[in-house]
Amino acid sequence: MHSENKYDVIVAGSGPSGIAAALTSARGGAKTLLIEWQGCVGGISTSGLMSHFTGSVDSRLYDEMLKKAAGKNYFNSDRTTVIDPEMLKITYYEMLSEAGVDIILYSFISDVLTNGNKVEGVVTTGKSGTSVYTAKIVIDCTGDGDVAYRAGAEYIKGREEDGSMQPATLMFKVAGVDTERAVFPACFEDTVETEKGELQALAKKLLPHPAGHVLLYRSTLPGIVTCNMTNITGIDGTDERDMTRAETECRKQIIPIINFLREYVPGYEKCYCISSASLIGIRETRHFKGEYTLTKDDILSARVFDDWVVKGAHFNFDVHNITGAGLDITGIQKKFNQPKGYTIPYRCLIPLKTDGLLLCGRNISGTHMAHSNFRAMPICFALGEAAGTAAAIAVKSGIKVRDVNASKIQEKLL
Repeated sequence: MHSENKYDVIVAGSGPSGIAAALTSARGGAKTLLIEWQGCVGGISTSGLMSHFTGSVDSRLYDEMLKKAAGKNYFNSDRTTVIDPEMLKITYYEMLSEAGVDIILYSFISDVLTNGNKVEGVVTTGKSGTSVYTAKIVIDCTGDGDVAYRAGAEYIKGREEDGSMQPATLMFKVAGVDTERAVFPACFEDTVETEKGELQALAKKLLPHPAGHVLLYRSTLPGIVTCNMTNITGIDGTDERDMTRAETECRKQIIPIINFLREYVPGYEKCYCISSASLIGIRETRHFKGEYTLTKDDILSARVFDDWVVKGAHFNFDVHNITGAGLDITGIQKKFNQPKGYTIPYRCLIPLKTDGLLLCGRNISGTHMAHSNFRAMPICFALGEAAGTAAAIAVKSGIKVRDVNASKIQEKLL
């Protein structure tokens, strides 16, 4: 084992939760490695071509990141939740570099080193072959919980009653939009009447199933709009064959969607595709069993846990239709009427029987319905901030990460 392959903390996955976890771990004094299987950091927020950070949370690190990213925006330097993916990539790299985080890209985590029930590192497969990295703590920010799964942590997949999972989407951008006249339906419950009919109804009738809704978002750049309109149901985001089918089917939908926009949507008469995501958006896969499982009722009651490590989390029940286009019968977007932010306890990040590992991002311990809320990127960012903080405290104190007192994490976060 090369000494340079030994770390205090390994963060697996560089989506919003992974970025935040790596930053707070390194800023807390832990020697930190961030591992990513793609060619750039940021996950769904960059490679996934996401339109904006949706939902909100009380997090100093999230606010810092938004401010730094907005400062690189040529057309709007205010704090904005609208994403410019290229500027966000640069922002992430600058922040990681300043914090002293080591980064390994193009490396897929193919196995986990365990000693009994304790995770002690990861095995990666990359251009140069197989590599082994050891750590005192691994933070699983892979979204699908690839590290926790390979370590044998207990989980369920999808919805409790039948294992069904939310559909996947490939985001893309169109240019040539007349934004003075353009419409921007931002959620499934937004209806837009036009001379040719109501847009959501037209999309459901005319677009290739399971596409069939209109979600359009302003970008930071003039004349360019981000489209959240491709859709694929019945796929398992942990299966590469399903992932390949999802990519293929979603890309087939792009031209029919653009033709629809040009024909039926005001302001889009001359639009054309300029880019599409290099990472398909997987909304739901494994839900791991932690020391506590966050529920729908915890969110609706805005429950404040004594051992909270995320506070002020606020979003809706963003359940996309599991069998087709639009919002699922269980979902509530614009009509979600819980105005208060909720908290997430540290116990949701601690897998039941696995040591040396923290769950983070959308794979934390929560029900299908709770997950539809906390999977929002700002909340995942705050989960990463909490996990990285906890890991740094554990390293510094020489204790198990599950034994870190939540009050110590709270002190750092506040």
